[in-house]
Amino acid sequence: MGQVRVTAIASLTPLERLDDDPFLVDSRSQHAMCARWAADRGYVVARELLVSGLRADHEALWEGVRPGRDLFVAPSHRVLESALASVAAFTEECARRGVRVETAGHAEPAYDARMKACVHRRLSMPTAGYDGR
Repeated sequence: MGQVRVTAIASLTPLERLDDDPFLVDSRSQHAMCARWAADRGYVVARELLVSGLRADHEALWEGVRPGRDLFVAPSHRVLESALASVAAFTEECARRGVRVETAGHAEPAYDARMKACVHRRLSMPTAGYDGR
């Protein structure tokens, strides 16, 4: 049958929103939360999407997805609300195509000034080779 492959969905949120909503800006933490959820279930994250306001039928979501064997996971419903144009339309499309959609449901990290600074450096210097560590 093959292993379940997971597509992790994270929100592409502008750096300018870092102070207001650091978790939505911190796509690395969003993807890590999805990876932990998948690993806890013995699944493999096959793709990581970083999107904003994407339509439910957009081909980027569905490329290579196997009905009944693959699934989507996002850290939370509010990440889905930011990443997709309509969570309801996406959920309906998933049901129509026979693909599950889950949320990790883990608590979001509490961001202090140091954590926000790390996110800011990582996102503002990507072409300089800085990886945020």
